[in-house]
Amino acid sequence: MQNTTISKFDNSSDVSSNKQRRVQWLIPLAAVLVGVGVGVKYYFFSPAEDTAIELSGRIEGYETDVGTTVSGRVEAIAVREGDRVQADQTIAQLDDDELQARLRGTQARLDNRQQQVKQARSQIEVIQSNIRETKLNRQQAQDNSQGSIEQAQANLEAATAQLEQAQAQKQEAQAQLKLAKADRDRFQRLWEQGVVPKQRYDQAQTEWESLQATVQARQSAVNAAQRQVNAARGQLRQAKTSNLNPEIFTEKLQGLREQLEQARSRLEAAQADVADAQANKDQIQAQLDDLAITSPIDGFVLDRIAEPGEVLSSGKLILTVMDLDEVYLRGYVPEGQIGKIRVGQPAHIYLDSNPEQPLDATVSAIDNQASFTPENIYFKRDRVKQVFGIKLSIDNPQGFAKPGMPADAEIILDSESTN
Repeated sequence: MQNTTISKFDNSSDVSSNKQRRVQWLIPLAAVLVGVGVGVKYYFFSPAEDTAIELSGRIEGYETDVGTTVSGRVEAIAVREGDRVQADQTIAQLDDDELQARLRGTQARLDNRQQQVKQARSQIEVIQSNIRETKLNRQQAQDNSQGSIEQAQANLEAATAQLEQAQAQKQEAQAQLKLAKADRDRFQRLWEQGVVPKQRYDQAQTEWESLQATVQARQSAVNAAQRQVNAARGQLRQAKTSNLNPEIFTEKLQGLREQLEQARSRLEAAQADVADAQANKDQIQAQLDDLAITSPIDGFVLDRIAEPGEVLSSGKLILTVMDLDEVYLRGYVPEGQIGKIRVGQPAHIYLDSNPEQPLDATVSAIDNQASFTPENIYFKRDRVKQVFGIKLSIDNPQGFAKPGMPADAEIILDSESTN
């Protein structure tokens, strides 16, 4: 019985010893496995410092300010914050009543100058015709004197008819001018009494000035027609006496040539006036075009500064637009790592909304001077470090990266940077 007891005791002692030996053997094995696991995790899931530099920042973009080039009152704004706009899309309109009134006045002056050009050309044609006629009459003075007289009489009748027509047109314009003056005076009183806006008075003033120009044009036409009548009468007298003295033809041709030179001078002056009036009209039209404000780029409206009804001076802002296809991440890199970064290096940007799908990016700018860590770093010990600001341009934002979003990034280092 004692031997049996001793035998059992010895067996249990051997089992305990074997367990201890197995435990001692498993401890270093577990340590090795843990080390391998940590290494694998570090290798596959943690960015290596010698191949990439991590940073955090915010998505930013390039803002484009859209403003006025002329002063005026905002009549309408077609978009609001967040709306998409296209390049050359009309996004705002300024009031154009004043410019439209100026355009009408300028158009009236242009019409007057163009009428003067027509009259000058008509005079030249008449004079040239008279010169040709005089030369012909000089060759056939004896055989065709009666025909010359009849032609001169017809010219006189035509000139007289033109004079009567010009006088009638002048009287009509004077009557319209009288009515326009009465309207102008009436609206002036109403404006002074506060009944109508100044814009209505200005419109009446412009119409009155336009009709003044028309009356002047009609008077010029009357004067020109009167000169034609006088010339036609002289031609008639010459036609009746041309067969009596050949020298009359010579004197007549000399006078016609002088008239032709004068008419050509008047034509050149009238054409210059037309060009000046046209330039004024084009300038006003350009200003009218500037009242329609368009977006210079495709993008989204970030800020709407002005509202309809506001009176803006030239250069004032109306909207701020940003192109979401041209966004970038603005971040900071510690001073000790900036030497590893170069413009043009590739990078990856991770958005909180989709961290599994990084966006390709490129280092596009590096600050020339270091600065203290921005205040939005939350650890006090990090705020005393010197950092360099960098910009990572996103190659294809795809509409996911929007200004103001926080994001993380990895800058991929090349072999030279890691050495």
